[in-house]
Amino acid sequence: MITEERHQLIITELKQKGSVKVSDLVERFNISESTIRRDLVFLENLNYLKRVHGGAVNVKNKFVESSYNEKAAQNSHEKDAIAKYAAALVEDGDSIYIDSGTTTFEMIKYLAGKKIMVVTNGLSNVESLIEYDIPCFVLGGKVKRNTKAVVGYEAITTLNRYRFDKCFMGANGVHSMHGFTTPDPEEAMIKENAIKASNDIFVLADGSKFGEVSFTRFAELNDATIITNLEDDLNRYHEKTTVKVVKQ
Repeated sequence: MITEERHQLIITELKQKGSVKVSDLVERFNISESTIRRDLVFLENLNYLKRVHGGAVNVKNKFVESSYNEKAAQNSHEKDAIAKYAAALVEDGDSIYIDSGTTTFEMIKYLAGKKIMVVTNGLSNVESLIEYDIPCFVLGGKVKRNTKAVVGYEAITTLNRYRFDKCFMGANGVHSMHGFTTPDPEEAMIKENAIKASNDIFVLADGSKFGEVSFTRFAELNDATIITNLEDDLNRYHEKTTVKVVKQ
């Protein structure tokens, strides 16, 4: 296979899945790891991707968010491990807020059987909460088709009635200087208000979110504990907040 053809296949896979792993590409193309890494450096220089620990992710538009279904297909194993760790932090008697998002969604199956109350703005979360017989409230307001999240003034008004022991947030970007970010200001407002109403705040973020910056900041690093699968290059984050690393 010629180099140009391999590059095109990598780009196609990134568009379909959102991320690629060096180990998977080595096995797929039956070439050395050093060659794959050179490919990724070359494609990064052309702005086709951003290299991350162990692979690469598609270059993101900081104003545009991928659809819920697109995000659900990305890094599913990592998200499940992070979600399982986060769910273990929930205790009987807790009232919790679960943010709309694909990683927070994965928490729900691990909450089954706990005596808790959940509030959420995620439509996909509601269906799963009902399936696992978990008492819940869903915020009312405008529905975002792309992310299946409820946002807007009505949602914030309802949200501000509640107080939470813990809240669990997703983020599109986790940056050592710019904090936690998301593309949509309306979703950022929901996140901000849930954080203000919570005693303990957790942001669930797989390794692809680190170093990324989206349009709207919803919290500073020191506002929350980060739960992630990323093990390397975390010194700058440890200096500013607590980071819980999930061992896989």
